[in-house]
Amino acid sequence: MLDVASAPRPVEQFRDFVEKSDFPCVGAKSALKRDQTRFWVGRDFLSGEDDEDLLRELYDFIDWYGEETPMFATFVATFDGPLGLSETAFETALWARLDALHRLDARSYQWDSRVSRDPESSAFAFSLKQEACFVIGLHDGASRAARRFERPTLVFNLHDQFRKLREDGRYEALQAAIRKRDTALDGAPNPMLADFGDSSEARQYSGRRVGGAWRCPFQPSGRKDAA
Repeated sequence: MLDVASAPRPVEQFRDFVEKSDFPCVGAKSALKRDQTRFWVGRDFLSGEDDEDLLRELYDFIDWYGEETPMFATFVATFDGPLGLSETAFETALWARLDALHRLDARSYQWDSRVSRDPESSAFAFSLKQEACFVIGLHDGASRAARRFERPTLVFNLHDQFRKLREDGRYEALQAAIRKRDTALDGAPNPMLADFGDSSEARQYSGRRVGGAWRCPFQPSGRKDAA
């Protein structure tokens, strides 16, 4: 895993971004404070040149999580560029990267059977190494302040953490706190937020506001499960 010393600029930029007092995601703040954020830095967000390396690092993160089972652990993949992408262009690139990761992953692993592989399903979640994860896209052209980061970035949070928070009875309170802080930061609630099971979480990944007619450009292929 990447440490601060080996890539100080992008990692420190992300740390500064999350540690701002008004940044809404208290889970991300906790992950940084507990040293449970894992970083990876790539070159071109529009290119697949680093996909295999990124996937290896994601696998290491998933293995580490499985061994340690820490709460508020997250994986941050940030890229050098390009900067200045529109929300539509970033969304297209995000799904291109996720599609490439999926096709590599499908050579060895099935989809996590606890979630749906259909991006139109309300039970959908992205899957790597048979572990469901929620993906958060950040970039400098995002309309929401909480998504407006200097570099194209993908944040991966494992669904297993959400399940544990629900079991502990902490999920709803944490979710409410994050949404309240996000509303205060932007002056209005995020219209794309939805609870798991209400609508496909794929609509939330890029951060772009989309309407009811939006269709996810991602279609899983490769090895299939029963979901």
